[in-house]
Amino acid sequence: MASKEVLEAVKNAIDEKNNKKRKFTQSVELVINLKDVDLKKPENRIDEEIELPKGRGKDAKIGVFASGELAFKAKKVADLVIPPEQIKELAEDKKKAKELASSYDFFIAEAPLMPSIGRALGKIFAPRGKMPKPIPPDADIEAIVSKIRRSVRVKSKDKPTFHCLVGREDMPPEDIAENVETILQRIEHNLERGRMNIRSAYIKTTMGSAVRVI
Repeated sequence: MASKEVLEAVKNAIDEKNNKKRKFTQSVELVINLKDVDLKKPENRIDEEIELPKGRGKDAKIGVFASGELAFKAKKVADLVIPPEQIKELAEDKKKAKELASSYDFFIAEAPLMPSIGRALGKIFAPRGKMPKPIPPDADIEAIVSKIRRSVRVKSKDKPTFHCLVGREDMPPEDIAENVETILQRIEHNLERGRMNIRSAYIKTTMGSAVRVI
């Protein structure tokens, strides 16, 4: 259950007074500003994959690197399955590899394929935060994909200001607010002084005005 303050901020952010109607369904983002955190040290940076309790509003697109039985099962639930023989092809066609990385939200890979993926695609995927999550060949791919479809990546890098998706403007404000609370709680848990390390937080739609939460 989200707090009244968070729910009110969400309602204001998606209200037509602050958010002129567009010809497309806008995303809703949470913008967070940290304070008193030395982000030059990698161990202090935020890098979390968080499942949103009410989903993203639109499922994340998932690509799976797999072979054999896992590839067969993945074809039923994922958006794309990349067999091992295509890894080398992608490494040789950097434009195609970059397009692949930008077209999908998350990647999963059969664990034995990770070394070759790292060598072939690491330079393209890693800077974009798209390195695949390794899973064993006998993993329950349906359950994993289902969870990741509802997840977002929250990454601060070395900057005190960062943002992440919390839903879409056509979702009930209560659902967006619950997603916001989930992310804030997870980030606070990872900060040495919890909420004291958060300077401010705002809710905004893609083209709308920012509304302060904290």
